[in-house]
Amino acid sequence: MLRPAARLALAALVIEAVVGYPDRVHRRAPHPVVGLGAVIGAGERRLNRSDLSPRRRRAGGIATLLAAVGAAAVAGVAASRLPRPGPVLAATIGLAQRSLYDHVEAVARALDADDLPAARAAVGKIVGRDTEALDRSGVAAAAIESLAESFNDGVVAPAFWLLLAGLPGLYAYKAVNTADSLIGHREPRWKDFGWAAARTDDLMNLIPARLAGALIAAASGRGWRTMFRDARLHASPNAGWPEAAMAGALGVRLGGPVAYDGVMTERPTFGEGPPPTPGDLRRALGAYVRACGLLWAAIAIGGASWRR
Repeated sequence: MLRPAARLALAALVIEAVVGYPDRVHRRAPHPVVGLGAVIGAGERRLNRSDLSPRRRRAGGIATLLAAVGAAAVAGVAASRLPRPGPVLAATIGLAQRSLYDHVEAVARALDADDLPAARAAVGKIVGRDTEALDRSGVAAAAIESLAESFNDGVVAPAFWLLLAGLPGLYAYKAVNTADSLIGHREPRWKDFGWAAARTDDLMNLIPARLAGALIAAASGRGWRTMFRDARLHASPNAGWPEAAMAGALGVRLGGPVAYDGVMTERPTFGEGPPPTPGDLRRALGAYVRACGLLWAAIAIGGASWRR
C-alpha cells in the first residue's frame, strides 16, 4: 500500500496530466499563481523604490518573499484539511505537466505546418527571449530548452516538495518559484530586492533539478555524459541539469547566444550535436512524456516500499 504522501502526489500528477487547469475554470477563477504575483508586485512597488538604500531594498525583498511564502503555506494547511478529494484537487494546481505539454506542442504543431510566424508567437508565450527573428531551428531550440527547464520547475520540484512537506510545502515552493520569476533577476532594479527570492529558489531546486536531469536521461537511454559534463556551465546552479540532459538525450546542441529586449546575451552551449530541428522538438516531447511516466513510477515504487 502506498504511503499517504505518495498516494496524494501520484493521484494529483495523474489527474493534472489528464485535466490540467481547464480554460473554463481559469476564466472564472484565475490560477492561484496570479494571486501570488499580486502579493509580490505589491511588495515590489512599496519596498523597492529607487530612493531606498540597497540594504533596505534587500530587506524589503526578504519581507515580500516571507509574506508570499507564509500566505501560500497557510493556504496549503487549509487545503490539506479539506474533505476528500479536496487535497488531491488542491495539489493539481501546483503542477504543470499538462499545460507545459500543451504549450510546447502548440509550437511543434505550428512548425509542422511550416507556419513560422505562428511558431514564433507560440514559443513567445513560454520564453523570455526575443522571438521575432528566430528561424525554425531557433524556435525549436527555445521550446526544447523551456521544456527541459520547466520539467523541473513545473513538475519534478513541485512533486518533490509535495512529497516532502505536503500541500504547505508545495504551495511554499510555488510562491518561491513565482517570486524568482518575477523579481529574481540580475538587472540593477532587481539585484538587491530579488536577492532572497533568487537564492531561495536556487536552494529549493538543488535536488529536484538533478532528479529532473536524471529522469530525462533515464527516459531517453542517453544524455548522462552530457549532463554531468555540461550542467555546471549554466549560469544557474540548477537549470543546466535538465537542459544538458535533454541536449545529450537528443544529440543536439542547445544554449548559445540569444537576444533579450534587443540585447545579445552570451550563453554556454550544451551538447555536441547540430542545432535542433522541428523533428527534434517532437522527440523532446516524447522524452518529456516518458520522463513524467518514470516520475510516476518512482513515486509509486518508493511509496509502496518505504518503511514506516
